Amino acid sequence: MPLNIEYYLAPQSPWTYLGHQRFADIAARAGAQVTLLPIDLGKVFPLSGGLPLPKRAPQRQAYRLLELKRFSEALELPLNLHPKFFPVPGDAAARLIHAADMQQGTGAAMQLAGAVLRAVWAEEMDINDRATLSALVQRCALPAELLDRAETPAVQARYDAATLRAIDAGVFGAPSYVIDGELFWGQDRLDFVERRLGAASRR
Repeated sequence: MPLNIEYYLAPQSPWTYLGHQRFADIAARAGAQVTLLPIDLGKVFPLSGGLPLPKRAPQRQAYRLLELKRFSEALELPLNLHPKFFPVPGDAAARLIHAADMQQGTGAAMQLAGAVLRAVWAEEMDINDRATLSALVQRCALPAELLDRAETPAVQARYDAATLRAIDAGVFGAPSYVIDGELFWGQDRLDFVERRLGAASRR
């Protein structure tokens, strides 16, 4: 039975953007299943001691920019340190990714998540705008009806449940990966995720 990875992400997170494709590649190489779980960090942070970016100390904000630049260059991924549409609410995009997962499957939802993340951090697009989300759905060759489906109570319930699941799992930031109850926080822990998957495959 393939190992399962719970993938907790926020569609407006630069760290999720930096790790998304690498994570997808690691999971594919390991033959692991991915449970894709976009979450509401606004509900996670108050329970875990986290702070929204504008409320963090100036020193932390400055170091964040330094680290983003370092990782962007090291990974050769384009990243705007000061994107036009950030901070931006991630709820609409998160619900859309959930809707894609429910209707089209995890592979399609992972592709859409990648497109959403690139839109914020490399393409200067507003992921809180319906027209932007429509364009991303079209880019990923997904049905336009996903936009309406994303606004249904069923999708909102799934989004809420994913956020509660994250809290129960001890998640406090995005991206986070959970394998057999073991938490890995941050795209800079993907080497450990890969090692964990490798160890599991040798059992």
